[in-house]
Amino acid sequence: MPATTSTSLPPPAIVANQHIYDDYFREEFTQTLDENILQLLDRVWFRSELVGFENFPQRNNPDRPLIFASNHSGMAFPWDAIVALSHLWRHLLDKHGTLRDLPRPLSAPLLSQTALMNPYLVNEFWKKCGSVDATTLNFETMMYYQDHNLMLYPEGVPGIGKGFNRKYQFQRLATSMVRLALQHGTDIVPFYTINAEYLNPYAYSWDWINQFTKKIGIPFLPLTVLLILVLIQPWAFYLALPAKLTFVMGTRIRPSDLTSKTTDELTREEYLDLSEQIRQRMQAEMDAAVLAHGQKPYRWAELWQRMKENRRYFPFFLPFAWPAMFTEFERLFVKEGRRDFNMQLDKPGAWLKMVWRNPITLAYFIPLIGWIPLAIKGYKDNKLGQKPKAYRSN
Repeated sequence: MPATTSTSLPPPAIVANQHIYDDYFREEFTQTLDENILQLLDRVWFRSELVGFENFPQRNNPDRPLIFASNHSGMAFPWDAIVALSHLWRHLLDKHGTLRDLPRPLSAPLLSQTALMNPYLVNEFWKKCGSVDATTLNFETMMYYQDHNLMLYPEGVPGIGKGFNRKYQFQRLATSMVRLALQHGTDIVPFYTINAEYLNPYAYSWDWINQFTKKIGIPFLPLTVLLILVLIQPWAFYLALPAKLTFVMGTRIRPSDLTSKTTDELTREEYLDLSEQIRQRMQAEMDAAVLAHGQKPYRWAELWQRMKENRRYFPFFLPFAWPAMFTEFERLFVKEGRRDFNMQLDKPGAWLKMVWRNPITLAYFIPLIGWIPLAIKGYKDNKLGQKPKAYRSN
């Protein structure tokens, strides 16, 4: 087994960095967001399912979090991560009455650092929902976290940027996942995100274009027919087609079973080999999950049935209404500091009232020049959001 024991104390640099546990994360933010918005979107639009999560994995090392790992959906805004987290949140509360086993995400820093990558410019959205920037120091710090498990997408940004021609193909996995699992004697719990490849299908990218978009804070630009819609209707930047998201539990992996060496003895090449072994295992399991759950990604009849059952919430389950809904939520929760509220999405005229109270949402419907006020608001709010203490005071 690796040399580090469960009783070892964190190094000083880790101790100094442990403020990341709660700089931004507030459970009441995610809970209120789920109750007012995400439950509706999941119930009608995404219709997500958890497969194999009945016996939720427990820590093999009680002092270290498990590492949940999943595949990225290429070329799409990360609605799959939002839906996975909210569904697991509800699942654990309903079935187990606790959030301790909830996987807390490690996410690409670009998601939190770039205003446009926060859904509908909700300031610090990812961090308020519990995400932590996936830097080396942060990953190592989170291995001493006691309150939740961890969730990551070990393909990194290359996984997000893979085109539709590489759907359901695992890219190279980060060796840091293997190294830290070995070092801390904890297991990797794979799960597979199925049908998310169809949130933005037939999208492709080219490196020379992505080099330009990275300069303005967008890690990649998916080239697809929907790109024309994004230009004339900015709300479509966050558009997701109604793919039925299915999350399938994989077989638990214990990296210490793959090698007899300690972390200090392993070379870079050996880490790469271990990572490739895990990638191949996960690829085989995901292929089987796609065959079982990914043959009808949209299930239109089910979608239409859910729309009819929830027609009193029209138009909020449709993507063009999401900007007003998210902006109104931010106004109530963040700017007014309210906590216990119901947005009453089933009230007549609710969408028009939200637009009236949040006129910035009109910009989402203005061709081309609508991007100007959105960019100004996003980058202004992003600067204000650099101070976590200001959020803690709310």
